[in-house]
Amino acid sequence: MARFEALKPPATEPAELIWQDGIPESTRFGDVYFNRGDGLSETRHVFIEPNNLSERFRELPSHGHFVIGETGFGSGLSFLTSWAEWKVVADTHNHSVLHFVSFERYPLTRDELERALLRWPELAPLAEELISQYPPLMKGVHRLVFEGGRVRLTLFFGELQNGLNQLPFTADAWFLDGFDPQYNPDMWSDEVIRLIRSHSVPGTTFSTFTAVGRVRRALEAAGFEVEKRPGFGRKREMLAGTISIEAELSPAETIHSDPVAIIGAGIAGTLLARNLAERGIPVLLIDKAANPGSAASGNAQGALYAKLGIEYNAQAELAATALSFSQRYYRPWKGVFWHPTGLLQLATTEKEAERQRKFCEQNQYPTEFLTPVSAAQAADLAGIDIPMNGLWFPKSGWLEPAKACERLSGHPLITTLFNVEVQNIERLETGWSLQSADGQSLRVSRLVIACGHQTAEIAPVTGKLRLKPIRGQVTYLPEATVNPPATVICGSKYLNPVGQGHATIGATFDIRNDNPNVTAEGHQQNLDELLRMLPDLPVTQVPAVETLQGRVAFRCTTHDYQPVAGELLTESGDKVEDAYLFTGLGSKGLVWGPLLAEYLADKLTGQPACLPTHLTRRIDTLRLYPKREL
Repeated sequence: MARFEALKPPATEPAELIWQDGIPESTRFGDVYFNRGDGLSETRHVFIEPNNLSERFRELPSHGHFVIGETGFGSGLSFLTSWAEWKVVADTHNHSVLHFVSFERYPLTRDELERALLRWPELAPLAEELISQYPPLMKGVHRLVFEGGRVRLTLFFGELQNGLNQLPFTADAWFLDGFDPQYNPDMWSDEVIRLIRSHSVPGTTFSTFTAVGRVRRALEAAGFEVEKRPGFGRKREMLAGTISIEAELSPAETIHSDPVAIIGAGIAGTLLARNLAERGIPVLLIDKAANPGSAASGNAQGALYAKLGIEYNAQAELAATALSFSQRYYRPWKGVFWHPTGLLQLATTEKEAERQRKFCEQNQYPTEFLTPVSAAQAADLAGIDIPMNGLWFPKSGWLEPAKACERLSGHPLITTLFNVEVQNIERLETGWSLQSADGQSLRVSRLVIACGHQTAEIAPVTGKLRLKPIRGQVTYLPEATVNPPATVICGSKYLNPVGQGHATIGATFDIRNDNPNVTAEGHQQNLDELLRMLPDLPVTQVPAVETLQGRVAFRCTTHDYQPVAGELLTESGDKVEDAYLFTGLGSKGLVWGPLLAEYLADKLTGQPACLPTHLTRRIDTLRLYPKREL
């Protein structure tokens, strides 16, 4: 165990295992992960059947969701068994969603997970999906999406009590699946049981393999009705039970299926529209341009990267979580608009070299997420001469943002309305009225404003929202003039591999410049910075800067350069009913967008949130008002 005591954040200690006849056993707790004889039958007997999942899955209404909470993810067997049962009995056409929220203090590595799950070939297709998306071992919350959005897994790596305190959700069923209480008492403490009850409602069920008296009494004291049942195999008894629906008033589940109107068809708006559509929510996507991705999201290329802070605080955690999620999210779009070439973040100045040195001293990220590299290693990865050290992000790369917006908006439940500029938004008794510049009037039930810095101009609030545009110009360097890298290179500028006949360099950061036109000065700045960053880059026959092609866009940022996603609030903190903001993504929209779209879709559908409460405060809309900080 001592080999993990010196871990730095955000790394989390992996499980310590011994294998006996193909069965993993925890050396830390002296217990097996599943029954040596038949772990799959044990899972069905202990968890699936006592919670009556088959019938409850079958009876789930259209657009409903079912939430299972689990206190120990382990090998993922309980999740896969639940998913398999869901596939058999749940209605595939009613847009219902299975949410599985699980906690794990000592997660298995990906290789160990794969080895453990080899025992059940009947689960192999689902196991392969889980293994392919299994997140890097970083503390915190990881959201995994399967079955086109019909199955969602929220994994918390860390202490169970911390996770229960941080994640807002209500479970319909609980799998109490920690190791034996004798060896792992912290997972079965009275406080943990109390927190489990706080995430439950009348009608919530539970089951567990143990029948220990202390656990039974704690569950009863928390308000569960508990009964003993026959255990599996050699275990004589187990526990199961429920919170009586007569115990207190139990309101009917609210189904959030009303259509949503989204103003803005950039990367934020199209990601959210796609997310909602895949959950069965009709979307009206509105934009003043003729096509999606016509403003800040219209560049031919964009790099997928985040500059992580030296201190692993909430800001760094949110950025790392977003980057990891976005890498998983874009995987199905590989070769369409996503190109996972890897990304190098170079130490291009002495200041940045010192920053990266301190970053590596104080942090420990999994190597599959990022790793420091020497100049020689960077050169091997990029295929060009690189004179400085850097950080290597093997699962990052570059996207075609305009094409992404176009593809994401192409869904049967997304109706697009282009060439419509919304100028005024008025509250109705129910819903909203949108008035356009050409006199059109639209009535919508729910509204998301995702139109960049113009959000501040049309948001139906009286206070000033601190949003600002920042000009950025990119330069398109013709393929014939440069030996392009094999990976994305970031430093004072970024250089992408060739796409559509050119390599993109950018972008300028012009805070007090509102010129919408491409300028020779902007091209020269990009070229000068590129050659300072990569002095040995073979560049030949560079056209005069006046003849180079490029593009100007205005990125929307907030006063604190953190994004915004959530319910629209007034300056006094009151909720504006059925109105939401999704903006302020700055130059990191490709990174922030997928995770924050997932979070906002969770809120719009009333489903479990993919972010813990301490991170949602980072993106809260209230802080946009002057004198309102994080």
